[in-house]
Amino acid sequence: MEPTTAPPAAEAASSSSQPTLIRGLGLLDSVLLLVSGIIGSSIFLTAKDIAAPLPQPALFLLVWVLGGLISLCACFAFAELGSMFPDSGGQYIYLREAYGDLIAFLYGWMLFSVANGGSIAALSVAAAAYAGQVFPIVSQEHVVLSIAGITLTRAHVFGVLLIAILTYVNVVGLRWGTLLQNLSTWTKFAAMAAFVVLGFAIGKGNWSHFHSYGHSYGQLHGQLHGAGLTMGLHPAQLISAMGVALIAVFWAYDGWVYITWVAGEVKEPRRNVPLAMVLGVLVVGAIYIGMNVTYVYALPLTEIAKHETIAAAAAATLFSPRAAVWLSLVIAISCFSAAATCTLSGARVYLAMAQDGVFFKRMAVIHPKWRTPAFSLVGQGIWAALLTVSGRYDQLYTYVIYGMVLSYTLTVIGLFLLRWKRPDIPRPYRCTGYPWLPMIYVLIGTAWTLNTILTRPAEAFWGTTIVLAGVPGYLYWKRSGRKAAAVG
Repeated sequence: MEPTTAPPAAEAASSSSQPTLIRGLGLLDSVLLLVSGIIGSSIFLTAKDIAAPLPQPALFLLVWVLGGLISLCACFAFAELGSMFPDSGGQYIYLREAYGDLIAFLYGWMLFSVANGGSIAALSVAAAAYAGQVFPIVSQEHVVLSIAGITLTRAHVFGVLLIAILTYVNVVGLRWGTLLQNLSTWTKFAAMAAFVVLGFAIGKGNWSHFHSYGHSYGQLHGQLHGAGLTMGLHPAQLISAMGVALIAVFWAYDGWVYITWVAGEVKEPRRNVPLAMVLGVLVVGAIYIGMNVTYVYALPLTEIAKHETIAAAAAATLFSPRAAVWLSLVIAISCFSAAATCTLSGARVYLAMAQDGVFFKRMAVIHPKWRTPAFSLVGQGIWAALLTVSGRYDQLYTYVIYGMVLSYTLTVIGLFLLRWKRPDIPRPYRCTGYPWLPMIYVLIGTAWTLNTILTRPAEAFWGTTIVLAGVPGYLYWKRSGRKAAAVG
C-alpha cells in the first residue's frame, strides 16, 4: 500500500532540493569585500569637511584614528553577532533577533530605498564623472536631457550602464561578482599605494605643514576661534568640533557592515566573518591615515579646507597638474569597486527580508542555476537606476546617514539584549573588551546621533520621515503573509 503523504525523509529531501546560496567567499575575499565597500570616493573628498572645524594637523589626523577606533568598538560587537547568526542578511537578522520584525524591516527599508540604493547610484555616477576627466565621451558636462527639473548628463547615462553591468555580473554567479570586485580592489590598492609612496619619495611637499604651517600664535588663535575653538581648547567646543568632523569620518568608514550581509556565502562564517571585520577596518584605517598624511605633506590645512577634490589638488602640487587628471581615473576605479561591493552585498539583505515575508515575495527566490539572489539583484539594480536618473541620490543619502549610525548603535545595544535573552546560542567569538568597548560605542554613537539631530535638524527630520515611510509597506506585507498562511 502506497503512503498518502510523504514520509519525513522525503519531506527533508524535498526541502533540501530547493536552491541555496553557495559558500564561496574565503577570508581574503571577505577582507577585500569589506575594504572595497568602505573605500569609495570619501577619502578623496572629505578632507575639507574635517580641516574646517579642526584646523590643526594633529587634530586633523587624530580624528581619523578615532574614527577607526570607534568603528572597531562596533566591529567587535558585530563580530560576536556574526558568529551567532552566520546567515545572509547580517545586521537585519541581528536587529530582528534583538527587537523584532518591525525595527529590522525599517532598517532594511532604509537600505533599499536610500542608503544602499543611493550609494550604488552615487558611486556609479561618480565613477563615470571622474572617468570623464580622462575620457571626455562620458563627461558630466554633456547634457543628454533636461526635463521637469531633472538634468541627465552622459555621466548619468554611463552610471546606469555600470549599474546594469554590475547587476548582470552578480546575477550570473558569486564567482564572477567576486572576481570583478577583487580585481578592481587590487587595482585601487596599487594606485593609492603609488600615490602615497611616490608622494613622499619625489613629491614637492613640505614637512612644515605638520607644524601648524608656521603661523604665529595670533594667526593660529584666530583660525581656531573661527572654528569655534581657542588656544585653550575648551572641552565643550572641542567635543562639538570633533563631532562635526566625525560626521565626515563616519561616512568615510561606513561600509564595514557589508561582510555581515553576505555571511551566508562566506566559508567558515563563524570564524571568517568576525576576523574579516576586524582585519578590514585595520587595513582601511592604515590606508586612510596614509592618504591624509600625504595630503598634509602636500598642502597646509588652510588650503586643504578650500578644496572639495583634495586628492586632485594634492596630486597637482606633489607632481604636476597632469597627475591630477590621471588621479581622476584612480577615483573612478575606487568608486566602481565600491559600487560592485554594494551591489553584491545589499541584495542579500532584501533576500532575507523577502524570506521573512516582509518584502517583495519574488526577491526571496534563489536562481536554480546561478545560485544567486537574482531577483533581489535585479530589483535593487532597477531602483538604483531610477535614483540615478532622478539625480536626488546624494541629497537623500545625507538624510539617512544619521539613521545608519543610529542603526549601528541599536545593533550594539542588541548585543547586550541577546546576551540576556539568548544566552544559549553558541558564540564562537565573544566581543573583545565586553562590556566596556561596546558601551563606549553606544555612548559615542548616541551622542553623535543627538548632536546631528541638534546641528542638522532638517536632515534628521527628513531621514526619519524616509524611514517611517516604510511602515505602510511593512503592514501590507505582514497582512498578506497572514492571509497566505490562513489560506494554506
